Amino acid sequence: MLFSEEPEHLRELAAKAAADGATMLVAVGGDGTVNEVAQGIVGSEVELAVVPRGTGLDFIRTFGIPRKLDDAIGVALHGRTRAIDAGRVEYRAWSGEQAEAWFFNVAGAGISGAVAKRTNESSKALGGKASYLWSTLAVFSRWENAEMTVSVDDERRRGRMLEVVVANGRFLAGGMKMCPEASPDDGLFDVLLIGDVTKGDLVRTMPKIYRGTHLPHPKAELLRGRTVTIEPAEPMPVQLDGEQPGTTPARFELVPQALRLRVP
Repeated sequence: MLFSEEPEHLRELAAKAAADGATMLVAVGGDGTVNEVAQGIVGSEVELAVVPRGTGLDFIRTFGIPRKLDDAIGVALHGRTRAIDAGRVEYRAWSGEQAEAWFFNVAGAGISGAVAKRTNESSKALGGKASYLWSTLAVFSRWENAEMTVSVDDERRRGRMLEVVVANGRFLAGGMKMCPEASPDDGLFDVLLIGDVTKGDLVRTMPKIYRGTHLPHPKAELLRGRTVTIEPAEPMPVQLDGEQPGTTPARFELVPQALRLRVP
């Protein structure tokens, strides 16, 4: 068993285990743990299994990986292998330098980064769904939508937006089914442009988001593509699998079948 001692340590441990000949790694934790371990083995033949122990647990929802310990261990031992896509991201780190990282579930630029930061810095005693919901409402009460320029392959959009969601999986923020038709192995991101929504829009739409019935929506547009660039007028926080490593400008590139995952 390997234990993380600091941020990014699991990525190093996973990469070393793969180099030493491991054929499967089991990530025990939440979405952040899964992301770090996956970053260490992405592009290799090493398989990843997940035993969920965290707050959001959004990654596992798309695949139906069970939360119950014995059932999750059963999938790790006897499940089938599914090759899934991954997202490679270039962004601006908090230090101001250009940086690169991967995501495997959902990324975005806009309010989601601020929500992720608030959630990660707050008590999660209420559980994942309640913690993320409270953070979303608290952040949005003071949030100002921003002018953004977004390119998805050959499509280009510009306008005031709350968020640009770049989805490989379907769920984020503790169970919001934001991109209900996203498929993690179809070779395309689902890119949801959330426009200049008001507080009233959010309150009315939130129950539908959890059910995945909020689309179509007059202030949202869904595009699909392999390459996404986001360039706001001012730097906006970037969110990768529930972590907030920096800001825009950002470029997202889909790498097909980059991770081998154990699923039911």
